[in-house]
Amino acid sequence: MSARRDELVANLDAVRRRIDAACADAGRDRGEVSLVVVTKFFPASDVRILADLGVTDVGENRHQEAEAKAAECADLGLRWHFIGGLQSNKAAAVASYADVVESVDRAKLVEALSRGAHTRGHEVDVLLQVGLDPPGADHRSGAAPDDVAELARRVEEAGMLRLRGLMAVAPLGEEPDDAFARLAEVHAELLRDHPGATVLSAGMSGDLEAAIRRGATHVRVGSAVLGPRPAVQ
Repeated sequence: MSARRDELVANLDAVRRRIDAACADAGRDRGEVSLVVVTKFFPASDVRILADLGVTDVGENRHQEAEAKAAECADLGLRWHFIGGLQSNKAAAVASYADVVESVDRAKLVEALSRGAHTRGHEVDVLLQVGLDPPGADHRSGAAPDDVAELARRVEEAGMLRLRGLMAVAPLGEEPDDAFARLAEVHAELLRDHPGATVLSAGMSGDLEAAIRRGATHVRVGSAVLGPRPAVQ
């Protein structure tokens, strides 16, 4: 067994045990929470090891890298999640390989994603990215909570897109538990009009426990599984 495989086995086991413990602490069934391993900047060889270790969902942030890696690993039957900031002129291309697009934060992306999904002949699952920064803060990407209902309506009306739920990143400098509590409120409002939008993608390597406590169904973990990201070439 290679040293890299040994490393990934140990890291993946540690993350899975953290998820197990967080679910137990929250009184939730372990089957309610899925792991998406974020492989940004890591090679396809790592993806192959992860698939062999039972990983089924892989996340990528950058279109060019994601497109190439998805093609190279097409034989593995993985679900590819695009979780990075999305440019409208790249959205149709992303829909050509991504099974889930988690970063839809404005209406302009919806038409382009729908067009790409039609070209592919394959429905694409969509998560609306919600911004959780307080007013006046240096915002990360994400739609304002008040804009979620209209954005959801647009996705529902678009062809070949399936509204599946919400995604968010905890703001810098704030307790993740507080941010994810706000996200849970936005999700509850969305579910009233869209009962099928059950996915809540929140939590990363440093705050997955808080996300699970507040109802996350998917956690996106990179460094805790793969280690420090290699330098960008």
